[in-house]
Amino acid sequence: MAEGLGRTVLHRHRYARVWGLGDRSSPAIHTPALISTEDDEEACRQMSAFHCQQTRTIPARITISTHHHLIPPEFKGPGPTMDASIGHVLPPSLDEANAGESADSGVLLPISWQRLHHDPSLLDETLNPSIVVLVDAIQLAAQSGKLVKAIQTIKHRFPGALLWTPGLGGPDNVAVLSWFGVDLFDTSRTRFAVSSEHILTAFGPRLPLSGETCNMDEALHHYQQAIRSVQSAIENGHLRRLAQQQSLNSPRLVEHMRHFDALSSAQEDLLRAHPSGIETIEFMAQESHLDSEVHSWVNFIQNRYIAPNALDNTLVLLPCSERKPYRLSKSHRKFINALGTNGCHEVMVTSPLGLVPRDLEDVWPAGFYDIPVTGDWTSDELHRVQSMVESLIERHDYRCIINHSGIDLNIDTIEIIDTRQGESSGSRNALQRLTDAVGHAKQTHELRRRKGEVVNMDRFRSISRYLYNNDAWLENCRIRGKPPRWKIEKEGEQIALWFYDRAGFSFSKNAILSLYEHKILPVVHLKPDIKWKGDLHLGIIESYDHNIRRGQDLMVVQNDQPVGLARSIAPGWEWAGTPGRLAKMHQKH
Repeated sequence: MAEGLGRTVLHRHRYARVWGLGDRSSPAIHTPALISTEDDEEACRQMSAFHCQQTRTIPARITISTHHHLIPPEFKGPGPTMDASIGHVLPPSLDEANAGESADSGVLLPISWQRLHHDPSLLDETLNPSIVVLVDAIQLAAQSGKLVKAIQTIKHRFPGALLWTPGLGGPDNVAVLSWFGVDLFDTSRTRFAVSSEHILTAFGPRLPLSGETCNMDEALHHYQQAIRSVQSAIENGHLRRLAQQQSLNSPRLVEHMRHFDALSSAQEDLLRAHPSGIETIEFMAQESHLDSEVHSWVNFIQNRYIAPNALDNTLVLLPCSERKPYRLSKSHRKFINALGTNGCHEVMVTSPLGLVPRDLEDVWPAGFYDIPVTGDWTSDELHRVQSMVESLIERHDYRCIINHSGIDLNIDTIEIIDTRQGESSGSRNALQRLTDAVGHAKQTHELRRRKGEVVNMDRFRSISRYLYNNDAWLENCRIRGKPPRWKIEKEGEQIALWFYDRAGFSFSKNAILSLYEHKILPVVHLKPDIKWKGDLHLGIIESYDHNIRRGQDLMVVQNDQPVGLARSIAPGWEWAGTPGRLAKMHQKH
């Protein structure tokens, strides 16, 4: 059995990760990284993380080695060296066919589309590869939806493995493939481009300019620059933007991105927590509106959101603002003054999220997104707003709608007062009509003002339902302090603080029992015979909730008793086999 590979995740953004290979304290190399083959020159081999050799036998065998020192725990000599047969590989179009002789299983794991469908050994829980090779990646890329489906299946089944898609990667798609979860890239397409006297760049192939040399040194320079850009984008949370830009290099890449967004939307419940280290989410182009973050938000507002208690009297629709949270913008200060009451249910109309209730304007992603504002709406955006408003009306008892958004709504079942009438939202006449409409609601529908502490409690209850699907822990609590860091107290003891910069609560030790009793947080069970001293990792975990979100607070339980809280740094799909730290200790009971 070949030796394992020392690796730890240094940065993560959705399915993309920067792995540190070798000693955790001083990694020898970072991913995404190159893997050289027999056709590469020595210069390429020296800058690559691994080297691959393949025999000409049937079935073929591949050997992956490295000149770096990556074998734990000493990291003294070069290695490891991994070897495997790739078995018989049939075309992916033959889904129902079984190739017969399967590939080897071990630290190096070759996988094909057929093997994913027919080899039960892949379900063996003891199988923990260091590198997975999707051997028919090129063929899968030519068939609609199969490439991203195979990649996502592999990532969820073997989250602790590096993934290589031979022959598929290049500087023009490294961002897209990294966004899907690919870690290793070869130079096959780069060498082919050079042989046809083209340079493969991050923006696709091009002819060399006057005075420019078309050789592998120049081509590798472009490849390295593209990889460094991806590493930086993962670390800073901007990989989606880079991948989206790069997808425009070919129609096929756009197609892959759309299929990937559709698959990722199935993981919507994993996206509500603010991912630490990422300041904003960007919706710069129309394609970004397909992001699973948008799907998750729209689904929650349409199907599960409930307005604060007794606030569903009068619905006020307001335009969004560039500044977040909206209430701090100049325009919204004018709106709030014109309303003159906090007894209305204020909901912002925005793209691409559709609707953002005032009580949820602080959460992720509503309080942390950037989008260009032109004032124009697409038919899809208008349809989304219309359907979301209709869903709010179905689940609530609104008596009228004050529409200050500027968007026309077609709703026959309820009174709608248009306060814009074609004017800008901040014009004197429009603001006066907004004030008059609220006065009408007060007289006609008995609109009532809420006390300040009630407003805060309503907001935190709504946020808790969004984050945890439960707000029972806030029963008999009081809100103290000043914005933006409110204190939440129960029986005179502080149980939580609200932190806007991470769009979440920070719980104290006093909250542990209440959170446990009300089943608020995902639970991680520790092995009964260990002493919990620090961060959570696979070696001390007995079981865990598979719906853990990155950045989410977790209840740590041992021997059926709560022993503390931790904060996840990895989403639930990674917990099945990713080495290293999965969550940080937050509180110990």
